[in-house]
Amino acid sequence: MKNCKKIALVFFCLFLGQAYAQKTKSIDVIAYYTGDDKVIEQYDVTKLTHIIFSFCHLKDGKISVDSPKDSITIKHLVGLKAKNPNLKIMLSLGGWAGCEPCSEAFSTAEGRSLFAKSVKEVNDYFKTDGIDLDWEYPAIEGMPGHPFKADDRTNFTELVKILRTTLGNTNELSFAAGGFQKFLDESVEWKIIMPLLDRVNIMSYDLVNGYATVTGHQAPLYSGNKTAESTNKAVEYLLKLGIPSDKLVIGGAFYTRIWENVANVNNGLYQAGNHVAGITFKNYATTFTEANGWKYFWDKNAKAGYWYNANEKKFATGDDISSIIEKTAYAKKKKLGGIMFWELVLDSPQDGMLDAIYKEKVKK
Repeated sequence: MKNCKKIALVFFCLFLGQAYAQKTKSIDVIAYYTGDDKVIEQYDVTKLTHIIFSFCHLKDGKISVDSPKDSITIKHLVGLKAKNPNLKIMLSLGGWAGCEPCSEAFSTAEGRSLFAKSVKEVNDYFKTDGIDLDWEYPAIEGMPGHPFKADDRTNFTELVKILRTTLGNTNELSFAAGGFQKFLDESVEWKIIMPLLDRVNIMSYDLVNGYATVTGHQAPLYSGNKTAESTNKAVEYLLKLGIPSDKLVIGGAFYTRIWENVANVNNGLYQAGNHVAGITFKNYATTFTEANGWKYFWDKNAKAGYWYNANEKKFATGDDISSIIEKTAYAKKKKLGGIMFWELVLDSPQDGMLDAIYKEKVKK
């Protein structure tokens, strides 16, 4: 009887230890990366858990690394594990303009199987750690002119199934999801696919995109008004579906979207305008200055910053240091899987967004 009690005590302690480990697991910090083998050296990769090389594409139904230069980059990224042994290097398929053939290629079992086998071959060759599917978007319109159909939704499910079967549990499997309601409702079968995936990277940015003719927060943590999309809105939707919180990763935007011809009403927020090119975070400090006519504002309800230039009638929206800290704290508080961002080369190598995320991540 005493031995039984001792054994029971051991198992109880093991259970508590596992529960504590799960409870205290640090969030992942995931960088999408479009740079080469040299630019990455500017950044502290010990602050990252994952780098997702962006992008690979489809060629004859198989995953394709586009150029010898990309091959060199991927090999170099894998070599960064010498600096950070826990670092995972993943390949991403597609992107906004990079998945035109996806609807057709993944519409048959043969097509999905061909792709899955090619992913395993490429991962084995490069010794990368998995794939992130960035199909924008199954079943709904994404890039204008790209084919989509209702069957994409179930075909995406079957694609995830065959990838998991083919890759086994040795490779990680994730996908980039639109953070807006139409995608959440119509593009994927959440309850079927999420048990097979390591995580979903919620693109909680571009929520007011380049096609919008009215300004708004493109990457807010909370909805600034009842109809606005937001990070929290997407997270709460998925949690209510029963998706485990540790499989949800929220996104940060290391860039702004800018509108011109915006009236000086409400500091340009929620006003009509014409979208123009934005700027990267590493250029914020030299662009959004009072000398250039810009003024910074903080929306305490949305937990999002924005800028307005009354002289030029321009409005800018994107994550900044304050909002990315708020998102990181939110991920910790909600016990999410982590935070990802688009993208590393847009950051300042010193005292940038990644540094802010890391400081908040390790803060007690």
